Amino acid sequence: MTWKNPPNETIKTILKESKTIAIVGLSDNPARTSYQIAEAMQKAGYKIIPVNPKVDQVLGEKAYTRLTDIEEKIDIINVFRRSEFLPQVAEEAIQTDCKVFWAQQGVSNEEAYKTLKEHEFTVIMDLCIKVLHAVLL
Repeated sequence: MTWKNPPNETIKTILKESKTIAIVGLSDNPARTSYQIAEAMQKAGYKIIPVNPKVDQVLGEKAYTRLTDIEEKIDIINVFRRSEFLPQVAEEAIQTDCKVFWAQQGVSNEEAYKTLKEHEFTVIMDLCIKVLHAVLL
């Protein structure tokens, strides 16, 4: 099975209906891409939940060590980790109530895709959430 992103209409609906984005690998360094994209999504009205064991908070939001530590509803899991870490993140994602897994531009993994699809996730990979938000909404 080769991974395939959903159509733009599906992505548009996800972005429109979502309110909370858990960002795995979110850095507290303003020079990092993850920080800049999280900040832009926060300014666009989304609640950002940082997931990074090395930070206490980012953009005024409490950081969590793992996705499974988050108690509130997550609409999108957005991942800023290298492709080889996606299977591990996917295994954690399937333990949450979230059903949308978004790997940032340049990040994809066939094994993670297969695992997530088996658990009825909508999987988006190798696309920037900020760019798609700007283009589709």
